[in-house]
Amino acid sequence: ATSRTPFDFGHTGALLETALAASVTGIALGWLAKPLFKVGPMIFESGVQTAFRFNSYIALAVASRLAGDQGTSLMALIIGFAVPLCNMAAVHALAHKQGGVFKALLKNPLLVATVSGVLFNLAGLHLPEVAGATLQRLGNASIALGLITVGAGLRLSEAGRSNGIAAYFIGVKLLVLPVVAFVIGHWLALPPLHLQIAVMFCALPTASSAYVLAARMGGNGPFVAFVVSAGTLVSALTLPLWLLLLV
Repeated sequence: ATSRTPFDFGHTGALLETALAASVTGIALGWLAKPLFKVGPMIFESGVQTAFRFNSYIALAVASRLAGDQGTSLMALIIGFAVPLCNMAAVHALAHKQGGVFKALLKNPLLVATVSGVLFNLAGLHLPEVAGATLQRLGNASIALGLITVGAGLRLSEAGRSNGIAAYFIGVKLLVLPVVAFVIGHWLALPPLHLQIAVMFCALPTASSAYVLAARMGGNGPFVAFVVSAGTLVSALTLPLWLLLLV
């Protein structure tokens, strides 16, 4: 989506500022959990990403339902800039104790794909129609495949020992960040559609790839799988509520 979305910063600058400022707030609030909760090894380092990362595929589906192609374009624009920010913060939390943060960033497939899509777009290039259709179909299957992967790594007995910090991360992601986006968006006088997109972006559940990142980098995969699963279930209630408040 980032490779096809036209970037018009003159009309979308305030939207980007709102979404990125809310994401930075999520990163800061996520790190605040470290002194607030006493948890086992790699619980914080693995789970902090769930306070600010987001499911890009649900984002595009919600935006499409909300405002068709225009909504999808606005959401894809946010994704193109938020993915690098959020992935760098997530990788840093997992890799800073081990060293090699920069190497880990270069090996992150989601980060590489998103940055490549943005650069591809800015260069004025276009995918062949067949390639675009194939990638679209693969993308459509990603939500289900991601949740299947998360479910396979879910261990409720281990995750239950860290309920407090898990609830904190979910609360920040699904409740606090949408409020932050709403306040900033109003302050910047965003148009109604831009405000809706910004708030819905911040109300998204955590990316299922958070589990893959934690497991691959030696983190606590079962804990992240629990937070992702619980957050996705809770978002089935919170997303419609936020949408109801915005329309």
